[in-house]
Amino acid sequence: MELAARRRTYEIIEVAAPGDIKSRIFDLLILSLIILNVIALVLGTVKKIHDIAPLAFRVFELFSVAVFTTEYLMRLWCCVENPKFSGAIQGRFRYIFSFIGLVDLLAIVPFYLPFMTADYRFLRAIRLLRLFRLFKLVRYSAALASLENVVAKRKEELLSTLFLLSLLLLCVSSMMYYAERDAQPEAFSSIPMTMWWGVATLTTVGYGDVYPITVVGKLLGACVAILG
Repeated sequence: MELAARRRTYEIIEVAAPGDIKSRIFDLLILSLIILNVIALVLGTVKKIHDIAPLAFRVFELFSVAVFTTEYLMRLWCCVENPKFSGAIQGRFRYIFSFIGLVDLLAIVPFYLPFMTADYRFLRAIRLLRLFRLFKLVRYSAALASLENVVAKRKEELLSTLFLLSLLLLCVSSMMYYAERDAQPEAFSSIPMTMWWGVATLTTVGYGDVYPITVVGKLLGACVAILG
């Protein structure tokens, strides 16, 4: 009986199979709640709107966390029905640390973290983590699922590219710091501060708020811009 209930729960909470009305309704409800959460997060930053009904935002957040927590526990219970997560203990650990499992977990963690700290600056920062609820759409979007597959298959190449870009950024920022620190001690006060110029130049954005004025700095800046 328990195995049958777990199997049926798995079928309902996963993306609906053709003809499965209950699963389809579940998908639509979760999708709607995710979208409403993103809208509430955005509107909640508008003081005039938030001040009209602050209690409504709080109640909606409590309701959403209750639903997402229940959904997460259900998925944790029945994930072993998926061959990728077979095994009562090992399978559930694999699900927890899988990409979609971490997304599901991060969708609810921001609500519970405030109970573990009294640092109000930290509490304001973790509110941003509620945006992870948007990534729950990966489960229902073929395009986002394809992106996930691409990242998983090409993670070595992506990590190599990120490492090379980081190394290049460090090198050019260090050289620019030594070229410009005497001429512009405020703009190029340290290598970390110079990295802002490096990022803006390598990405070809070029904000223009920080730029070299020495001959060596201009030559280096031109080379970096071409590399970017």
